[in-house]
Amino acid sequence: MAPLLAVCTGYFMVILDVTIINVAVPAVGRDLSASLTGIQWITDGYTLVFAGFLMTGGALGDRLGNRRVFWSGVVVFTVSSAACAFAPSAPFLVAARLVEGLGAALIVPGSLALLQEAYPVPAARSRAFGLWGSMAGIAASAGPLLGGLLVSTVGWRWVFLINLPIGAVCLLLTSRYVAPSPRHAGRALDWPAQCAVVAAVASLTAALNEAGRRGWSDPAVLCGLGLAVLAVAAFMVRERLARCPALAPRLLRSRAMSGGALIGLLFNFGFYGMVFTASLYFQRGRGFSALKTGLALFPAVAVTMFASVLSGRLTRRTGDRPLVISGMLLGAVGLAGWAAAGSDPAYPLLVAPMMATGFGTSFALTGSTATVMGAAPPEYAGAASALFNTTRQIGSATGVALGGSLLAVSTDYGSGQRTSMAIGSLAYLTAAVLAWLCVPARADAGGR
Repeated sequence: MAPLLAVCTGYFMVILDVTIINVAVPAVGRDLSASLTGIQWITDGYTLVFAGFLMTGGALGDRLGNRRVFWSGVVVFTVSSAACAFAPSAPFLVAARLVEGLGAALIVPGSLALLQEAYPVPAARSRAFGLWGSMAGIAASAGPLLGGLLVSTVGWRWVFLINLPIGAVCLLLTSRYVAPSPRHAGRALDWPAQCAVVAAVASLTAALNEAGRRGWSDPAVLCGLGLAVLAVAAFMVRERLARCPALAPRLLRSRAMSGGALIGLLFNFGFYGMVFTASLYFQRGRGFSALKTGLALFPAVAVTMFASVLSGRLTRRTGDRPLVISGMLLGAVGLAGWAAAGSDPAYPLLVAPMMATGFGTSFALTGSTATVMGAAPPEYAGAASALFNTTRQIGSATGVALGGSLLAVSTDYGSGQRTSMAIGSLAYLTAAVLAWLCVPARADAGGR
């Protein structure tokens, strides 16, 4: 249990930092006299570095040992959080946030790989993956609530200071209870491929973030998308020619790995798109405060822990495929229910759709995680974790960007919200079809 607690503590800290900053940004801007561009980089800089260096973090974990890289990432993240908390100016804060994103990129790939090492029995591993996945939903949805509470009471700097005790506990638990990881020194770092991944993810994430503000036809957005496509093409060519590729092409050809990664992209697209657009809808459409918005979103997270634990237990009897399919269908029903509730529904009518979406996403995350990790040999565990989390970050960025664009071009927040939920529902339905085709039927399939 201690290794699971150590890993989940680090992962919780990373995901919490993605969402907790959103409600604090206005106060940060006022206190540090930040320009609009500076405010944007406070939030976007972290996401860009985090998503861009996930594959590098995974490769380093495979080569140097996942515990060592995970522990180093927690140190980097905790120290940079302290720098953020005491930032005297906006440029200093942006720089500290970039370093914080690098620490996150070292933590996340190693977290899944460490669980794979600590729990070799498939049933125990599935339960561990379930609790790991629930951390994402809890942290993502609790972020706005906790951020609003901290900003309104002790100030925005505590949004970062809260990471210090969490990071200290994580370091202590990791040092005492997580066993050293095997090192695969023969896994040479393929730097051209790593650079191509960084360029692809950074260009795509930047383009998607800008699309929410500039529109999809803006030259800067189109240029970013074009650069991302070119970088992906360069990565694929490099992987075919490399003697020791960052991610072996045979793994990408695996239906379980590629399909599981795409499922992760789709359900993150739907879930984080819902959280983002719902947050704007409640604050700007209904005039909720930051704290009240966090409370309004709480039903989406209240069920995630239960769903993850339940799916981790059921997978021993059913295998992963039924759980992923049923979770995606439930998520689709939830978002469709919100879309059908009308342009300005009473809040009680939205509680059940939010709970269905949160439950379905968390219920499916366990099986999709186990599918991707089970398809990778031990020497590629970090790379497989990085691939899965990179696609999920891309899904989150896409869902947020598309949701923001729909709200911006709609006549009112209600209609834009309904359109965004309907598209998210289609994403969940697509993920359910992919799960039927790609997720192994039994828990011991795919090499687990």
